[in-house]
Amino acid sequence: MSRIGKKAVSVPSGVTASINGQTVAMKGPKGELSFVATDNVAIAMEGGAISVAPVDESKEARSAWGMSRTMIANLIEGVTKGFERRLEISGVGYRAAVQGSNLQLSVGYSHEVQYPIPKGISITTPKPTEIVVAGADRQRVGQVAAEIRQYRKPEPYKGKGIKYAEETIHRKEGKKK
Repeated sequence: MSRIGKKAVSVPSGVTASINGQTVAMKGPKGELSFVATDNVAIAMEGGAISVAPVDESKEARSAWGMSRTMIANLIEGVTKGFERRLEISGVGYRAAVQGSNLQLSVGYSHEVQYPIPKGISITTPKPTEIVVAGADRQRVGQVAAEIRQYRKPEPYKGKGIKYAEETIHRKEGKKK
C-alpha cells in the first residue's frame, strides 16, 4: 500500500490545475507543465486537492500510484518555486561562463566546450567555478545538469572535474614508492 499515494496534493492559490482524462496540467507563475498518467491510476480533483488512486490491486497499478502522486506534486512545486541544481568545478584552470545562449566550459581539453542552453532552462555562473541550472521541470533540470557533468566527470585521485554540489567524491590513494 502506497503511503505517499494516499495523501492528496493540495493546489495552492495562484496555480490553475486542470484534469483531462489521464492528463494533469498546471499553470503558475513559473510556467506551464503537464503530466500524462498511466491507465492504472484514477486521478480526481476534489475541494482544491488532487487525489490519486489505483484502479485495481495489481502490482503495476500500485507501483504507478505513488509515482503519479509525486509527479503531480513536482508539477505544483515546479510552477510555483521551480527547481535548481548546483554544480561545482574543481581543477587548475577549469572554469565556466555563460556567453549569450551558450555555456562555455574550459575543463582541460584543447578547446572550449560550448553547451547550448535549452529553452525553459536558465543557467547562471555566480562564480567561475560554480554553475546553477534552474527551471520549472524537475526532469529537464536534472538532465541538463547531468549532461554538463558528463563533459568532465570528477576523477578519484585529485577530484578534478564537474560534480554536483552535494556529491562527495570517494578519493583513492595514489601510487606509493
